[in-house]
Amino acid sequence: MDWIIGLQKAIDYIENNLTDTIDYEKVAAQSYSSSYHFQRVFSILCGFTIGEYIRNRRLSLAGTELATSDAKVIDVALKYGYESPDSFAKAFQKFHGILPSQARNDGSKLKTFSRLVLKFSLEGGTIMNYRIETKPQITLLGYKRHFEGMPYDELRYKQEENFFVSTRAHQWMMKGMANDKLSDYCVLTNMDDKGYDFYISVTADKYEFDNLYNSDVTGIDFMEKFQFEKIIIPERTYAVFETEKQKMPIPEYFDIRKQIAAEWLSNEEYQMINAPELAVYHWGIVGGYTDRTIEIWIPIEKK
Repeated sequence: MDWIIGLQKAIDYIENNLTDTIDYEKVAAQSYSSSYHFQRVFSILCGFTIGEYIRNRRLSLAGTELATSDAKVIDVALKYGYESPDSFAKAFQKFHGILPSQARNDGSKLKTFSRLVLKFSLEGGTIMNYRIETKPQITLLGYKRHFEGMPYDELRYKQEENFFVSTRAHQWMMKGMANDKLSDYCVLTNMDDKGYDFYISVTADKYEFDNLYNSDVTGIDFMEKFQFEKIIIPERTYAVFETEKQKMPIPEYFDIRKQIAAEWLSNEEYQMINAPELAVYHWGIVGGYTDRTIEIWIPIEKK
């Protein structure tokens, strides 16, 4: 109940300050949690980020104000946090589909984005298997792509699928250097309202890292074109969740991630920290492998 009350207080704080500069730290303080923890859980539960919620609420109210009053466009733009009429017009048209100057025209269609109101209902009653582990430092060899949206929406699913399908050469090259041929490490990091970085990576030994660009060892002189990166994940404590063994665990993986946010991360003992999150795909041998699982490593600390 404390988390629910805190989340509603945070939403109320946002609503009461839509015409002011909103500090995410102050928003999170209403829910008795850190800014990073609150932003991650909010985005997973609600389906959009705090920034998207604030932006959509402001544009919704701006549309109503322009349609029902004689307020000047520039005054409304400044009221809802836009520094220039041009930036406001661009955002307004993207949201409503029309220019601010057209909002007063008869027959103009505007969109509305309603205020969030929490409704309490009993959830849970399901068993979640997890373990708290302190993992030692891990060094990965990876390849990055910047994803749009949030880590756990439908867009992520499509972007990840495209990433895996369209980078086979990178994956084959990394598998050749990996010391664990059966697992892929997906790293999610640098998350903000504009998206996040997603790495496909593997564990490798010092020899591979030392000779990655040594043509006398690799036999080729264009390894730099693959744009591989060395990723060092420091020793850290994680809450580790795992899917059931099955041929295609990705749908369950997405369901578990939302369940983690709704049921596990709302506890009063742990919170997420601003650190890379990992999904370890135990994919097995390519073709016909039916005992695949995905581990979800959530970086945490005690509150």
